[in-house]
Amino acid sequence: MIAVQHANVPSAFGSTQAFLAEPEKALAASAPTPPVALLGVPFDKVTMSQAVQRMVTANVDFLVQARRDVELRRILLDAHLALCDGTPLVWASRLLGNPLPERVAGSDLVPLLIELGAEKNYRVFLLGGSPESNAQAVTRLKARHPTLNIVGNYSPPFKPLLEMDHEEIQRRIQATRPDLLFVSFGCPKQEKWIAMHYRSLGVPVTIGVGATIDFLAGRMKRAPGWMQRTGTEWIFRMLQEPRRLFKRYVADLWHFSGAMLAQCWEMEWRSRTRRGATPSSPVVVGPTWQRIQASERLDAESIRHDARMWERLSTGDRHCLLELGKVRFIDSTGVAVLVRLQKRMRSTGRALILLAPGVAVQRALARMRLEDFFEVAADAIEARELIAARERERSAQVVNGARRPLVWRGEITAANAEEVWRQTREEINSMSSWRKQWTVDLSHVRFIDSSGIGVMVRAKKYAPRRGACVRFAGASPVVRNVLRLSKLESFLLDDAS
Repeated sequence: MIAVQHANVPSAFGSTQAFLAEPEKALAASAPTPPVALLGVPFDKVTMSQAVQRMVTANVDFLVQARRDVELRRILLDAHLALCDGTPLVWASRLLGNPLPERVAGSDLVPLLIELGAEKNYRVFLLGGSPESNAQAVTRLKARHPTLNIVGNYSPPFKPLLEMDHEEIQRRIQATRPDLLFVSFGCPKQEKWIAMHYRSLGVPVTIGVGATIDFLAGRMKRAPGWMQRTGTEWIFRMLQEPRRLFKRYVADLWHFSGAMLAQCWEMEWRSRTRRGATPSSPVVVGPTWQRIQASERLDAESIRHDARMWERLSTGDRHCLLELGKVRFIDSTGVAVLVRLQKRMRSTGRALILLAPGVAVQRALARMRLEDFFEVAADAIEARELIAARERERSAQVVNGARRPLVWRGEITAANAEEVWRQTREEINSMSSWRKQWTVDLSHVRFIDSSGIGVMVRAKKYAPRRGACVRFAGASPVVRNVLRLSKLESFLLDDAS
């Protein structure tokens, strides 16, 4: 199963997220028109009817949180389809010259999926929300859709993500074998929980639904239709829960507006009058890689002109070295296409290397906080060395040498966390009779998610049972960000301030 995308909560400020089985089909279903990047997150141009066929959405609060939460940002970037649940995002896309067709609200999308589930006899499981809301939602759904097959519902005790009883939750879900799993833990907890478990659950569609369970239970009301259409539904939500939402909405609008105006000025308005550029073209093609010279302008116009080339790159079987040194201008559509190309290639085990990106590209990636999402090389030789290094990482995520530190490498995520734990535990077991102080070197870890943090916690707690202790050192700013937001930095890092 592969992350398809994030959907959104019931207002302009919520979020929902879906993960689907069969990643090849999910990728093939991606919107053919160029996406647009809002604060670094690429949104696909689809309508509500198209969304029901593909899935998902993200909104203002989601984007603001993702700017300071590296793990949440990665979840958004790795999604295969991103939909827009928030009228302010539709307005922003118009300013960027590549307008999204309409808002796709999670609170509208989920009822449509439930109707489809009742029609197709899909097995449904509701996870999260308060026990009262969860039970009321089940009762109301059964009354509204007598043929709906709700095979299970569970509201686990409220705890921080890494303190939850994950085994119990998984046991309940796997015992009922649902086709649709709706998760309501709130953003970003539900997104991180889904990212941790969707691969092992065996559920065809898993969706984070935010506060939608409260709407299904009748405990919260939707705004009038005219407020939904005019983008003022957030006012209605705030009036319902002023103490909880007022500060959040004000902060979100402040940060979002400032960041979007800066993006518009930097990547749209300042260079809008400059037109004309050479098309992108292949430079060299090797047996396992291809080298492409990008156009001098990576904007919506050039992306449409070179659409076939971008499609061949994303569906081919070679690594891609993309020369960006001559790019004088890149807009929000250009950045979104680079993100889409990166995640498509990564999903099939290929690498995208940006060769010597010029000032315009560097500034754009920095503006959208995407520097760590791409591999960058000064020339083709360095690029091929990077590709070889990444292939070595996949074969050996944990490296140890006698009395030297235990080294973790690459990305430690839900996809490989169990294997990293297995290798780390074996090292501790094999040498703990004489080696009592273990240091795990994190300096070669480019990214870690909540599953990886869970492995760190397990190692920290497991070592004393073998008469040893484990410390972690060399964490990069990216790793520290995930640790800090998990509130485990001081527990896991000896040098945490």
